[in-house]
Amino acid sequence: MHFDFAETSAADRYRLMASAITPRPIAWVTSQSAAGARNAAPYSFFNMMGSAPPIVVIGMGRRPDGTHKDSAANVLETREFVVNLVCEGDAPAMNLTSIDAPPGIDEIALAGLATAPSLAIAPPRIASAPVAMECRVYQTIDIGTNTLVIGEVLHFHVHDAFYDPATRRIDTPAMHLVGRIQGATGYVRMTDTFDLHRPVWTDRAGADRAPMG
Repeated sequence: MHFDFAETSAADRYRLMASAITPRPIAWVTSQSAAGARNAAPYSFFNMMGSAPPIVVIGMGRRPDGTHKDSAANVLETREFVVNLVCEGDAPAMNLTSIDAPPGIDEIALAGLATAPSLAIAPPRIASAPVAMECRVYQTIDIGTNTLVIGEVLHFHVHDAFYDPATRRIDTPAMHLVGRIQGATGYVRMTDTFDLHRPVWTDRAGADRAPMG
């Protein structure tokens, strides 16, 4: 099956791409307006894009009338936000914060979320999130009906239970993160993993030069 996206509706393009580009991590974004109004909302158009500088990118869509939703409005106004990662235990609360609430509703309070203060920015962190990244806007790009928010990570918080100081590594499976897959209701648990070692060219070249037995 082939789809010419120039002749495919935006709704169908969304269904095809969102169902095929999976699993997608979820950025559970907490933000705060300059007046102090808080907001939380999940975004699965999200990923890490580099570590020098440490960069994350989030795609934030607009309302049908073209206006920014509260999260994007807060981020554009203050240039600060927190990316909280979502564990399975937080999935119901995360889903509740995706509600199409009227502007000005505090989804953090609506979902009964405990928060912790950030170190360098005003928006709070979600206390139960296994990882939270304090971010400052590096750049924003308006493309069609979306605003791409490029954020530089200022502080990276990880629960002690998931970090081994000896190896300097995070126990990723222990965090029980969830991601997005197909459809409006599809989520995935990160419970089935496997390892593949990245090949090294010199090893391959050496094997190719080895004498035949």
